[in-house]
Amino acid sequence: MTSTGQDSTTNRQRRSRHNPHSPSHNSSVISKRGVKKGAVPRSSPSLAEVKKKGRMKKLSQAAEQDLIMGLQELPPMATQDPEVSHPGQYGMFPLTQALFHCLWDDSFPECSERLHAIKEQLTQEGLLDRCISFQARSAKKEELMLVHSLEYIDLMETTQYMNEAELRILANTYDSVYLHPNSYTCACLASGSVLRLVDAVLGAKVRNGMAVIRPPGHHAQHNLMDGYCMFNHVAVAARYAQQKHDIQRVLIVDWDVHHGQGTQFTFDQDPSVLYFSIHRYEHGQFWPHLKASNWSATGFGRGQGYNINVPWNQVGMRDADYIAAFLRILLPVALEFQPQLVLVAAGYDALQGDPKGKMAATPAGFAQLTHMLMGLAGGKLILSLEGGYNYRSLAEGVSASLHTLLGDPCPMLESPGAPCLSARTSISCTLVALKPFWEVLMQSAETLEEDCVEKDKEEGPWEPPVPQIMAWPMLCARTGLIYDRRMMNHYNLWDNHHPEMPQRISRIMCHLEGLGLTERCLTLPARPATDAELLTCHSAEYIARLRATENMKTRELHREGANFDSIYICPSTFTCAQLATGAVCRLVEAVLAGEVLNGTAVVRPPGHHAEWDAACGFCFFNSVAVAARHAQAISGHALRILIVDWDIHHGNGTQHIFEDDPSVLYMSLHRYDHGTFFPMGNEGASSQIGQAPGVGFTVNVAWNGPRMGDPDYLAAWHRLVLPIAYEFNPELVLVSAGFDAAQGDPLGGCQVSPEGYAHLTHLLMGLANGRIILILEGGYNLTSISESMAACTRTLLGDPPPLLGPLRPPLSGALASISETVHVHRRYWRSLRIRKVEDKEEEPSNSGLVTKKEPQPANPGSAKGMARPEENILEAGMGKATSASPVEESIPGQAKSEIATVELAKDKSLEVATGGAMLDQTTSEGPVGHTKLASCTDSQTPPSSPVQGTTPYIFPRNLIESLRTLELSNKTQKAPDSQTPEEKLLGEAAGGQDLDDSKLMGFGDTDEATFYAVTPLPWCPHLTAVCPIPAAGLDVTQPCQDCGSLQENWVCLSCYQVCCGRYINAHMIQHHEDLGHPLVLSFVDLSTWCYHCQAYVHHQALLDVKNLAHQNKFGEDMPRPH
Repeated sequence: MTSTGQDSTTNRQRRSRHNPHSPSHNSSVISKRGVKKGAVPRSSPSLAEVKKKGRMKKLSQAAEQDLIMGLQELPPMATQDPEVSHPGQYGMFPLTQALFHCLWDDSFPECSERLHAIKEQLTQEGLLDRCISFQARSAKKEELMLVHSLEYIDLMETTQYMNEAELRILANTYDSVYLHPNSYTCACLASGSVLRLVDAVLGAKVRNGMAVIRPPGHHAQHNLMDGYCMFNHVAVAARYAQQKHDIQRVLIVDWDVHHGQGTQFTFDQDPSVLYFSIHRYEHGQFWPHLKASNWSATGFGRGQGYNINVPWNQVGMRDADYIAAFLRILLPVALEFQPQLVLVAAGYDALQGDPKGKMAATPAGFAQLTHMLMGLAGGKLILSLEGGYNYRSLAEGVSASLHTLLGDPCPMLESPGAPCLSARTSISCTLVALKPFWEVLMQSAETLEEDCVEKDKEEGPWEPPVPQIMAWPMLCARTGLIYDRRMMNHYNLWDNHHPEMPQRISRIMCHLEGLGLTERCLTLPARPATDAELLTCHSAEYIARLRATENMKTRELHREGANFDSIYICPSTFTCAQLATGAVCRLVEAVLAGEVLNGTAVVRPPGHHAEWDAACGFCFFNSVAVAARHAQAISGHALRILIVDWDIHHGNGTQHIFEDDPSVLYMSLHRYDHGTFFPMGNEGASSQIGQAPGVGFTVNVAWNGPRMGDPDYLAAWHRLVLPIAYEFNPELVLVSAGFDAAQGDPLGGCQVSPEGYAHLTHLLMGLANGRIILILEGGYNLTSISESMAACTRTLLGDPPPLLGPLRPPLSGALASISETVHVHRRYWRSLRIRKVEDKEEEPSNSGLVTKKEPQPANPGSAKGMARPEENILEAGMGKATSASPVEESIPGQAKSEIATVELAKDKSLEVATGGAMLDQTTSEGPVGHTKLASCTDSQTPPSSPVQGTTPYIFPRNLIESLRTLELSNKTQKAPDSQTPEEKLLGEAAGGQDLDDSKLMGFGDTDEATFYAVTPLPWCPHLTAVCPIPAAGLDVTQPCQDCGSLQENWVCLSCYQVCCGRYINAHMIQHHEDLGHPLVLSFVDLSTWCYHCQAYVHHQALLDVKNLAHQNKFGEDMPRPH
């Protein structure tokens, strides 16, 4: 896929992209690729020209039959139900032995030996027998036409009849391709194989699949061969899934070392396909040499924000770099996008040893990436082979991904470390470009204070690591389950309704049994913990004191319990606590011995509050701590152990036991409420980081309020928990799995769903070779803990995590807590240092580009997180529009970044940073009072030269359609230092946003009327919060329910309570802060405001309630536009 030589200006127009659904772009932007040495630039011939070239040789019928037999040599396709009890065995695996090669260059790297090496590796490891194979089918022309033009397909079809000279002539008109009489047949079979997988996966016949095919496809464009590729398999598959299976959202992940420009160009205006590519770029010096491959290319028009490029600007990038890009960018955006199908352009030329990529990723690293993607789209994941030219590393990479698809645990990374400085720079730049379009990326990186963080050392020259020898464990069973009814004998003698009740574990077990999960697990017998095991974490005096309670009378038990914090004791307490701790130790033994891969311990009483010498918070022996010490004892060394504590209460006991031990990383996410939530005090503060030599190995994420839910915990996982965990590289993961942060828990007050817990579990399963144990801690809603533990157990068994519902953005308080912890721990963990950087887009020296200053905010006073268009100011005397900032451009939708300081390149056409697209902003030269509003369209192309008074339009982050003007308000001119109540209402719901921050255009100091225009969002993700109108209807004269005010009232569209606005007593703002309801309707002007988006919204879903309010206010229906 690489090429050498100088950039050819004469070739650019020929190789420009031809996509009828895309705007015509400046060819100098999209076609800066190297040309093969010795190639003669020429135009692509038409079908008629090819037929005139001379005698066409047709393959004999026998030869063609031999080809088909070679392509379909595997057994016929078989299918099985994905819901059967061994999910790891239902990958689907078509292997296409494409029999074609370069006739004039035997050394051409894209050759059939690639597939032979893969087949040999998979046969040797017994993977083919575990997969369901099928006969490949050819893609039909109408299927290929979903992406490619008919003329181009017909042209490729004629190559079957060409001789070598004719094939060579045609191939030389393209970049880095060869043609063979069998190329067309094999390319059709390759595309058809991926389509066969799409049918199988979306038809619920198999869970996931991998297409081992050639030729590759991701460089192929609408009517252009490119980079070894004839047809774009993943692009065709995405369109096919949408057309045949009614799929609305497709995620395409391209991890080939070369940028898949063909795929990008196909979808860069389409918000239904999210394209993510991570590739070698080297500031445009690496093939395909396109500016469109850089981080600044985010898509065009309605597709802006749906194209994501992470460009690597140096060789030698490792697993840690790829994992960091997935955690910080891909996974958060994908969860917000909510794909229904994930397609992977799976090139393995970024593996160590590949002659093209020169990277240092390992097969184990690609297993990790595959595992992360399996958590999306309900596990509907299809990998399609692209590049990879070191036969050994290619075969091992495919094998690693296939193992993972089959449910095998991810191998441990040999030396994961942290992402390098260059990788962190690229990630930061990509976050800058994407931040305006994705709510989850707002405040996605925190300002780095250089004075409190050690400077990154200069990285020496890259040295290839020693190749890792991967071992895949042979397990008798996957998930161990341990439980004993005797643990129910611990109960409160004085309060039958105490939340820590015996029914907690029995209800969980009944639910697991009802779902058929217990029979899928290996049930292990529980045993009591020995004194030797308990003594590793508790004093002998404390153990003896607790044992003495077995013989105490009821009054003595009550008195003894009162000596501790939040404790009750009965005669069976010691035995139950001893049994709970011993059960966890037994499960640890089973996991470390390979008896099971992972496990669930349904035990009580809980343990994480128990101290060295004291019971606390319903806990007596610290089960997870004793289990960690037991694991280290039986392994014979200081096993690296990660303890993740997601119980809503801080595990003070676990923290204290390991705070000076660097072999145990303790990470807790809990309610802190500034020290007022149990267990009180500052022990759970983010500032608690451990003691030497364990400094940095205690990590606390302290929530300072209720309502934390799936988005908040996932944000913590992506930004903090997993980056540190991968850098630590644990050999065992123990989870203090309290479920009192679950929805409905009477103590926690949070909103984590069972599906959310499943996703948290799935992401942790990529660590420690899959050796993870969940130990029940708290959780006091019997339904919530049963459903949550069942969801986690399903995930441990290999079922894909269930789909999450629409996710709100992380709460600002949650982001503040995460940022605080990141800030504290940056000095100890390099993976957290996504920092301020300077990155300059480089262009060829003959481009005549000049460096542009850093973009400034369009409106410095605008609401945080909302990008607004720069204001155009009409000069009253001249009647002409001028720009407030005619020489500076902004990344679309982006105010000044708090993540990175980025210098962008500016060319003669005022091209914006997104790879060449700029949307015209038209202004009028007519007299004041007849001036048209600035407009924005998707279809216009950049002007060829700078236009005075024209600036790039800045897109809001949630924009998925063209911005349109909703309404004009004709108001009486006021003095500049005063505002009418109506003017104040324009910014009312923003909690203090001034009018100047909201108005698009204003005219002052004239005799004409003043016009204001608000540009609402045409859609926002919180419209689902709008509830049906009450049967009683609306009363626009209803007073504020809190203060009785009749002025400037708003109605909440979730609960339909009426409250006053900010300029009265701000009760509606308080209502939002208390309940989190996002959308409100003004009784004054019938506008709708979204607090989460910090913007006005106008959408079809709001018309009914607006019309009813209009009827109530004016006695007639609201005028509808025609």
